[in-house]
Amino acid sequence: MPTVHIADITMFYAPASGGVRTYLDAKHRRLDAMSGVRHSLLIPGATAAEDNGIYQVPALPLPFGKGYRFPVRLAPWCNVLRTLQPDLIEVGDPYLTAWAALEARRQLDVPVIGFYHSDLPLLVSNRMGNWFTPNVEAYVSKLYGNFDRVLAPSQVMADKLTRLGVKDVHVQRLGVDLNMFNPAHRDPQLRARLGIADTTRLLVFAGRGSREKNLPVLLDCMRQLGSRYHLLLVGSSMPSNVPDNVSVINRFCPPQEVASLLASADLLVHAGDQETFGLVILEAMASGTPVVAVNAGAFGEIVRDDCGRLCTPNDGKAMAGAVQEIFEDGVRKLGAQARSHVEQQYSWDSVVSGLIEHYHAVLGHQPQVRAHG
Repeated sequence: MPTVHIADITMFYAPASGGVRTYLDAKHRRLDAMSGVRHSLLIPGATAAEDNGIYQVPALPLPFGKGYRFPVRLAPWCNVLRTLQPDLIEVGDPYLTAWAALEARRQLDVPVIGFYHSDLPLLVSNRMGNWFTPNVEAYVSKLYGNFDRVLAPSQVMADKLTRLGVKDVHVQRLGVDLNMFNPAHRDPQLRARLGIADTTRLLVFAGRGSREKNLPVLLDCMRQLGSRYHLLLVGSSMPSNVPDNVSVINRFCPPQEVASLLASADLLVHAGDQETFGLVILEAMASGTPVVAVNAGAFGEIVRDDCGRLCTPNDGKAMAGAVQEIFEDGVRKLGAQARSHVEQQYSWDSVVSGLIEHYHAVLGHQPQVRAHG
């Protein structure tokens, strides 16, 4: 069988971007290592460039966009796709690049898969109010109704798309780098650097400090827990007015640093109630760190009782109770079980195997691709 050429196209790719870039980088590395497959990745950049199958397409920087660029013209993206002539295109955002992929499909007669990484109606209503929701839902329904297959990272997201009338929606979970996020990266000096005792129970949250992360709930939880517990908040846009038992690293941290902090904490806490997947939860579990999260969004699909606890959303007292319960059950045991669960279910190799099955189904032939070695 001839080599299958897959092209990914997205604007969600910036130095400080989160889950989508993690997914695309992991996928690019693994597909590159396989026989019978070629992978190209189209992302926005300052100028047209190519490096190891990653093609930058000129796009304007977004003001205050933390490195994101927003494509405004279809033609440059269509031209790159037409030159590459892929067998299949996967779309990673619901904006102009999605329409460029659909235009390229018309020109090249190839299938296009849409990966619904973010809940667009929810994002818009969070920032602009519910007034726009019907229009945004109609837009999502129209756009994703055009794709040959739609992938969603969780059942919650798949169900939302199905309710909007989108057909042929499949759950394709994301994965985690098991080498980078690993209990071996524990830093025994972290508590000393934070100025807390070795016996203090250390909690961590890593992510952006955006409104939907519900950080006031975490701060309320810490007031309830008191001085025996300490929370480390890691990421950009974190609050500065925090209780005495909270420390803040208020900047974007590279994955290696986050991995060390996750492995060094006793527990990850997450109060976000609108997560479409929750990659940081998997990263903590891979680091041997159990999780307390709210029973909302996709978290119920990831957090099992042998890996952590789910609690009532928007309730600091309920979260504090769940944290205390975890320590009574034994964080080490739960952390080891969390690591084992992630190894079995969420390695990037198994994610990419699932993707290849989707690709071959859409292309209409049986899988022939195999990993080297």
